[in-house]
Amino acid sequence: MAGRIPQSFIDDLISRADIVEVINARVPLKKKGREYQACCPFHNEKTPSFTVSEAKQFYHCFGCGAHGTAIGFLMEYEHLDFVDAIETLAAEYHLEVPREDSPWTRDTRDEKQELYDVLESASHLYQSQLRQSDRAIQYLKQRGLSGEIAKRYKLGYAPNEWSYLIDNIDNINALEKSGMVIRKSADKQYDRFRDRIMFPILDRRGHTIAFGGRIIDDGEPKYLNSPETEIFHKGYELYGFYEARQAVRKLTRIIVVEGYMDVVALAQNGIEYAVASLGTATTKDQIQKLFRSVHQIVFCYDGDNAGRKAAWRALENTLPIIRDGLEASFLFLPEGEDPDSLVRKEGKTAFEQRLDQATPLSEFLFKALTQEINIETMEGKAKLENKAKPLLGKIPESIFKDLMYQRLSELVGISVEKLSGESKQQETASTSVQPAPPRSTRKIKQNATRDAIALLLHHPELASVCAIPDTFRDTSLQGFALLHQLHETILNNPGLSSSALLERWRGTNEFEILQKLLQRDVQGTDDKQAQEAVYKDAVQQLLNKYKDERYEVLDAKLRESGLSDTEMQEYKELLKR
Repeated sequence: MAGRIPQSFIDDLISRADIVEVINARVPLKKKGREYQACCPFHNEKTPSFTVSEAKQFYHCFGCGAHGTAIGFLMEYEHLDFVDAIETLAAEYHLEVPREDSPWTRDTRDEKQELYDVLESASHLYQSQLRQSDRAIQYLKQRGLSGEIAKRYKLGYAPNEWSYLIDNIDNINALEKSGMVIRKSADKQYDRFRDRIMFPILDRRGHTIAFGGRIIDDGEPKYLNSPETEIFHKGYELYGFYEARQAVRKLTRIIVVEGYMDVVALAQNGIEYAVASLGTATTKDQIQKLFRSVHQIVFCYDGDNAGRKAAWRALENTLPIIRDGLEASFLFLPEGEDPDSLVRKEGKTAFEQRLDQATPLSEFLFKALTQEINIETMEGKAKLENKAKPLLGKIPESIFKDLMYQRLSELVGISVEKLSGESKQQETASTSVQPAPPRSTRKIKQNATRDAIALLLHHPELASVCAIPDTFRDTSLQGFALLHQLHETILNNPGLSSSALLERWRGTNEFEILQKLLQRDVQGTDDKQAQEAVYKDAVQQLLNKYKDERYEVLDAKLRESGLSDTEMQEYKELLKR
């Protein structure tokens, strides 16, 4: 873990990078007029609708709506977080990423690196032990696994010794912090994993961050997992996700299974896009992580009661995340079968046919709810409505949500308008006591505000044309505070490019608004004088609007309680307009 990347470096890198070069290296572009085109890499299409603007340093797909800067493209296309995207882009321009180091960041970085190092060492040791253990090799062969697949997933064997890692890795402190060694007393420690097949859990970079261990003979627990550590958070990571992304360049579908062996067995049989949720119900974080890479998730569980309970928890965690274009479905296996046994019995083709026929989330939800309800009675219909509406209320606004309400309407015999209307009333009531969002995060509707912000984004040099009063920062008028923030950022950072300016707002509520404004054309794009005239006019309109609001505030206060000397002077000045 490194220290923070200086903002000045990020600004310079984004300004230096050419989005056409960045994208063309991954998606071949063809020049058309002043812009470049290609078939969109984020959805299937035959006619190119993916456009890259060299002038704006911005991409936009008119088919699926994807858009952003060079950084945004790398994050989306290569499934990177912001820091990784910065490091990737810097490497392409042969730049070393500087860090704002401090004693704290150095200590934190060193501690985490120690954990990575001991876990990687443990992985190598376990792999070497597997090659030496006839018993462990025979077990894997009986499970139908080849040496090639064992190597790909870095499978290993923890020998039946109390201090194997302790004796072979000279860093007992890091071994303890990584969870590989348990301290029983001040002077006694022992290895957590013994006589188990070892499954390394890798992060998005391929670093070993934890292990799962499967006992070879009978015994409990059958599976033993690393505890959570500074670098391992069970509710976020997924076993096999790194390997799936390495094996399949363009992932479109992911299977979520219950166990490590299921993942490996499926890969052995040619299905290389399975992951496991580390012994817990699949969490929201894990589902979000998967949907950043694929548009379809198939949850694969045993058909018994435990499997259906796990599926229901996965459904509940999927509902707040699902949106148009994303699919979730559920595959329940025959009694007595798991993915490991079934794929070995049926083969890849038959198993994938099962995946293709998996139960859609919508069908599973209503089938599960109506299983123990007699919807032929009015009482049953009322009960179904009572159970279904809180679940449907979790779904983000979308066509899918509308269709789910339509299906509920068909089942209970109540109009969609009434169902959704009641739902919206409930949502309003539940949020009525919530504080208002920060002023600068409210949706920008005024044309003058929109024009001013869009022009400033496209042409940061306009910040020097006219001043933006500090009073804009504190007004309740929509978009005024954001305009002030943009103006101040540009003045404090001369030479900031449009894309670098936009990236300053990544992770904020305003980011998506700014992206949309940057992608649209603005008046006077090619005429400097026109740009200045339009910008000045927009700012003047906003200033007039602010003065109108201020006058109303002071006038009301004058009538109610009176004004201070300063306020009275301001009031008189406003009267002169």
